[in-house]
Amino acid sequence: MTITQLKYVLAVAQYQNFTKAANKVFVTQPTLSMQIQKLEDELDVQIFDRTKKPIELTETGRKIVQQAHNIVNESDRIQDIVDQEKGFIGGDFKIGVIPTVMPTLLPMFLTNFINRYPKVRLRIEELTTENIVDGLMEGSIDAAIAATPLENDFIKERVLYFEPFVSYDPKNSLNGKGKIKVDDLNTDELLLLEDGHCFKDSVLNLCRSSRDADEERFMLESGSFETLIKLSDEGLGTTLLPYLNTLDLSEAKAKNLRHFEDPSPAREISLIYHKSGLKMQIIDALQEVIAGVIKGAITFSNVEIISPLSKK
Repeated sequence: MTITQLKYVLAVAQYQNFTKAANKVFVTQPTLSMQIQKLEDELDVQIFDRTKKPIELTETGRKIVQQAHNIVNESDRIQDIVDQEKGFIGGDFKIGVIPTVMPTLLPMFLTNFINRYPKVRLRIEELTTENIVDGLMEGSIDAAIAATPLENDFIKERVLYFEPFVSYDPKNSLNGKGKIKVDDLNTDELLLLEDGHCFKDSVLNLCRSSRDADEERFMLESGSFETLIKLSDEGLGTTLLPYLNTLDLSEAKAKNLRHFEDPSPAREISLIYHKSGLKMQIIDALQEVIAGVIKGAITFSNVEIISPLSKK
């Protein structure tokens, strides 16, 4: 049994396809298949049910995969220890980013990070919070940027910034008010992101914190903030935006923004990683770079955090 064989098993378990798994671990499909078959013969068990499409783990296979995660992570820790002792910041680093943060935060720090740490090969993927948690638990990603708190004992969180909510109101349904209260929102005409976005859950908790709002009262959902802005411009309702999404609006559209009174409702955005703490030197570097670029972009200090997992 070798670490390489276990890595091949984990790849097939993740992608449920030998060809895709082989591509991800940079070997030919026959080589990957042969090594997994060799491991199965050595253990005298069947790890994968190859008759199923897509390929599935057997009951024994699921137990083997669970232990393989631990073994591979611990083997990676050896190289991690050596890198830290040498002060080396480099190598592959896989990071997941939630969809409502990716388009605003990534352009702010990516070039800066690449220039400062050219030996780090970042592999960035847009993922939902649920997939991020799964990825961190399975070891398929090294870290992530997501809305927190997640209330997961196996995941550590480093707060990067607090991002206020801003109302976008072209219909002037708030009668030209300057700063507004949560109670000023008309929940019957509030446009939201579709299911699967933690930002939607935060908004629902924001509204429930001030009133008993039933989720079914929200009349329209969409997949992007750009679409919500366009729908709102057509008079279909008001929407809420994360503060960073408002910075690139045209001067005409910016006039439709309404900020909340202090304490402004906000979401907490954090750099998260598994408590096993692999590749900490890269995690530290990411936090430093992001904190540096975000400091001048968000100046709000008096905020009330609305968690996507709140039970308000």
